[in-house]
Amino acid sequence: MGKFEITKRKDENFMFNLKASNGEIILTSQGYTAKSACQNGIESVKTNSVDKKMFIKETASDGSHYFNLTAANTQVIGTSQMYTSTQGRDNGIDSVKENAPKAEISDLSGN
Repeated sequence: MGKFEITKRKDENFMFNLKASNGEIILTSQGYTAKSACQNGIESVKTNSVDKKMFIKETASDGSHYFNLTAANTQVIGTSQMYTSTQGRDNGIDSVKENAPKAEISDLSGN
């Protein structure tokens, strides 16, 4: 089963990573100034990851593939790693859809 890990960035903002059961990071959040906002972001990922329309497939300027998960208000709530193929990106989306809804939350922020 996947899990969300809440950590602190160097700028002291909170963030989360969604990790697959193998420990690989499959989605990373933006920075949040408050832990409660970060926790709300996790809940938004859990809610929106079940709807394939919320995943926006993108291609970076170097040709790498990635995706953003958006909320109903179209705000990006998480970004994937870079993939070398569209199939890899699509597998990443499937992994988020499978892992996020039931993922446990681990708070490693120290607060």
